[in-house]
Amino acid sequence: MQWTADTVRTEVIRILQAFNPNSIELTPETSLTGDLGLDSLGAMNLVMELEEQFDVEIPLNLLPDVHTLQDLVETVSARLNED
Repeated sequence: MQWTADTVRTEVIRILQAFNPNSIELTPETSLTGDLGLDSLGAMNLVMELEEQFDVEIPLNLLPDVHTLQDLVETVSARLNED
């Protein structure tokens, strides 16, 4: 599949729904820890799902810079564009 900015965002949001127990509205500013309550185990599970879906590797050293949904979309997009 050819990933565009819109399809990456749509797919990241779809995957994040499993980590959104309170069904809050996901916006680019949604905080992964503050709004979704994602802890380190949840973050690892999320990264594994993203890696599988997008067929990319997301190094753990990038995660401290990922705070929002938009950060996550940008990180995935950057990894896709490295190929």
